Amino acid sequence: MNGFIIICMLAGLILLAGCSEPVQSKGPVKIGDMAPDFSLKSDKGETIRLSDQRGSVVVVFFYPKDNTSICTKEVCAFRDSYDAFKEHGVKVFGVSSDSVESHQGFSDAQRLNYPILSDEGAKVRKLWGVPKTLGVIAGRVTYVIDKEGVVRHIFNSQTDAQKHVDEAMRIIKELK
Repeated sequence: MNGFIIICMLAGLILLAGCSEPVQSKGPVKIGDMAPDFSLKSDKGETIRLSDQRGSVVVVFFYPKDNTSICTKEVCAFRDSYDAFKEHGVKVFGVSSDSVESHQGFSDAQRLNYPILSDEGAKVRKLWGVPKTLGVIAGRVTYVIDKEGVVRHIFNSQTDAQKHVDEAMRIIKELK
């Protein structure tokens, strides 16, 4: 039995050694953590770097997929509340693994007034440790980040699209 365990461990190390990218082992982002930096292309073709947003409160929400019912409700809920976020000086960014081209069509169709970012390959999603639902569906998680880049709130709900907006706004009002 011990020989079998050693063989399995060696096989795992060999597989890891063959990986082309480093394995992320830090775990999910938690309240009080510095938000991990990223640089992603937006639906407008510009590159957005999170660390460039320091000095502003930022809402980053990860959603599973463009043009799906709950995702559309969520991005539209942020769209409809965008002026309130703007009044508080908050920047809003949606993130999914869809391509820039997919985001362009989705953003145009929904008349989005904030950038949605393309995380092709889900590298940022993995870096942040955004959990999957049932182990297969990309998670729907919203993060509120303060002016210094510290995560102040995390809300995770696959089905309650509007509550992502409500929770973010509640925390933003508390940060003032």
